[in-house]
Amino acid sequence: MFDDALHFLAEMLEAPDWGRLGQHLPFEWVEEAIACTGAASIRKRRLPAEQVVWLVVALALYRHKSVGEVLDDLELALPDACVRHVSKSAAAQARQRLGAQPLHWLFQKSALAWSEQDRQAYAFKGLQLLAMDGTTLRTHDLPELRDHFGAQNYVGATVASYPQVRGVTLTTLPTHVIRDAVFGPYGINEMLYAKQLLPSIPDNSITVFDRGFLSAEILCGLVAGGASRHFVIPAKSNTKWEVIGGEPHDAMVRMRVSPQARAKCPELPEFWEARAITAIDPQARQRILLTSLTDRRRFKPADVVACYDKRWSIETSYRELKQSMLGMALTLRSKTVSGVYQEIWGTLTAYNLVRLEIAKAALTAKCAPTQVSFVRAFHIIQFELHWAAVVRAYGKLPAYMKHLRARLVNVLNEERPGRSYDRAVKAKPKRYAVRVLKRDLN
Repeated sequence: MFDDALHFLAEMLEAPDWGRLGQHLPFEWVEEAIACTGAASIRKRRLPAEQVVWLVVALALYRHKSVGEVLDDLELALPDACVRHVSKSAAAQARQRLGAQPLHWLFQKSALAWSEQDRQAYAFKGLQLLAMDGTTLRTHDLPELRDHFGAQNYVGATVASYPQVRGVTLTTLPTHVIRDAVFGPYGINEMLYAKQLLPSIPDNSITVFDRGFLSAEILCGLVAGGASRHFVIPAKSNTKWEVIGGEPHDAMVRMRVSPQARAKCPELPEFWEARAITAIDPQARQRILLTSLTDRRRFKPADVVACYDKRWSIETSYRELKQSMLGMALTLRSKTVSGVYQEIWGTLTAYNLVRLEIAKAALTAKCAPTQVSFVRAFHIIQFELHWAAVVRAYGKLPAYMKHLRARLVNVLNEERPGRSYDRAVKAKPKRYAVRVLKRDLN
């Protein structure tokens, strides 16, 4: 019965046109990434560096599968008449040889090109709309990872159960394509990561920030570092300024740069100016937005408020990364520092690939990319990529059935290694604090 069902599927389903993803992520980029980082394979291997790059990206698309399953299902290893399957250790060694730099280079190359595609179609009053925000990822609790990345410290000298990677991303708001990102140890402040992303902000753009990034060094550096680069950020409750013009709800204000900030960055002026717009949400809550968009005729207060309201969609972008793509996994897959960085850049590249497909489809359907379901698009791409590999590699179903049964036998012969570390029960992260009542103690 199982064979009959597979025969029916093979006859009814046509091979998808997967060439469009090859146009988005051309093989020339992969070769250039290998060449620029010096990671080319000298020996003839079944998993040369170019194939390993594709493997890392594919692992992000198939987080629910093992490395061996992804290699086997997508036929990523070069054919060998003697050895049919690639062992788990060979795949791990291939990833170690490759390192993280080629995936980082490929992400930056593709992210810049993809964020510029259809830029005018999604422009806001002629400017590209971006958002900068931070996030964290957990890794396996291993000494090497904990020493490098660190973890969050709680009150009472309690340390988080798992090491954490801190990162900041620069994302195009209309399409959610990540233009650039910085990841590193948890102990480094987000502000330092944000300063590294300032050169990646293009001219003729508006960058929306969370209030945590309110800093004269960041905002003044953004405006002075390019042509027509603007910001929108909410003011903090303790932010002080002097009103120098305008109206009560739409005023020009001047703020003093702290001596500490000027000591760290002597290029900063003694004062900096911004436009302060008072906005009231449907719940009658008041907030003040600071912006460098001083042209009141072109950018009305409602326009500035609309720009900031779109920033919250970045939170859904992180949810798509952590829940949909990573499958709500507690930690990343990799167990080495280089492997963690490699996995992060591969995951971001895969996420951008899905987001680019959604943006292209939205243009055809004449709707906003955020109206297209990411989960459904992600599942369709998973399905198409899998069947494209099946049809390309085998053509006929009997050959696929023979390959499937051989793979099952190979899986049965694999033995799990012994435990390398002492067994310990890890406490799961709690979303809310636990309140202990007195009656519970009696």
